[in-house]
Amino acid sequence: TAGNVVDDNSVNASVKAALVETKDLPASQVNVETYKGVVLLAGFVETQAQKDAAGAAAKGVSGVTKVHNAIALAPENTMGSKLDDTMTTSKVKTALMGDKDVKSGQINVETKGGIVSLAGFVSSEKMKNRALEVAKAEKGVKSVVDAMYVKPE
Repeated sequence: TAGNVVDDNSVNASVKAALVETKDLPASQVNVETYKGVVLLAGFVETQAQKDAAGAAAKGVSGVTKVHNAIALAPENTMGSKLDDTMTTSKVKTALMGDKDVKSGQINVETKGGIVSLAGFVSSEKMKNRALEVAKAEKGVKSVVDAMYVKPE
């Protein structure tokens, strides 16, 4: 019924609030997206415990039907590596924009320590795979984390 349909924006806001309230979790480093009650967590944290805590916090929010926890683990950055990561992110974003098979507006790109995270709800498995190929081909990319989720119909 219409009364049971929970607005994705309010679920998203509630998940973000739950992350902020989670002890020892750098909530500002976790990206949250919601589509039809499915919550996608992406970004970078330093420990598995932080990743698990974020997933548990999101699962506990009313209106969440499923949590796709694609948060990557990466150590804290140095100033030099932050600069390199900014360049890598720019190169990957440019490559994705230039690829006719990728709707780059659906994908968030983040880099930490040369590890690139591609996140977002995408329209097809084919596009997701192409985006991963494009990102892996860029110079300076050590590895690519697939934090994309094909939109449920």
